[in-house]
Amino acid sequence: MESGTEPDIDLATITDRMAVKKAVQCGNVEDAIEKVNDLNPEILDTNPQLFFHLQQQRFIELIRNGKVEEALEFAQEELAPRGEENQSFLEELERTVALLAFEDVSNCPVGGLLDISQRLKTASEVNAAILTSQSREKDPKLPSLLKMLLWAQNQLDEKAVYPRINDLSTAMLEDPAV
Repeated sequence: MESGTEPDIDLATITDRMAVKKAVQCGNVEDAIEKVNDLNPEILDTNPQLFFHLQQQRFIELIRNGKVEEALEFAQEELAPRGEENQSFLEELERTVALLAFEDVSNCPVGGLLDISQRLKTASEVNAAILTSQSREKDPKLPSLLKMLLWAQNQLDEKAVYPRINDLSTAMLEDPAV
């Protein structure tokens, strides 16, 4: 209100994005795909890499849950055709299928695919795609605004005495030492 600008935030879209992100982070990839399609079916239709990464994550979750037979069937039916279409998908698929070759996946060279960080990476990719589809920026504005504030204050320090914000967490203006 102080800036005189109109908020263009639709809380429903934030809630929807959070639900999709949470589904991926919890390993519920089918649910996440369904939610993305409910939001905007074109997101996955126009972004084959994102769809492949979601399917890859679904495959990883099947392996994580010990459903090896189901994982193999899924890889043959869903992932293999995509690997044939795209060389980079094929390389990622081969790397992911390598998880099946190890009894102790925690010590295998591609065991990192089972880390939570892989889920977070996929969730972040989905979130960015949703934001792009809604014509919003992928990155939050606040960090860049704070960097600009610090830069402007550094520039002003050389030229003028003014009340400045020294502690960004409180945003309290401090009178200059005269």
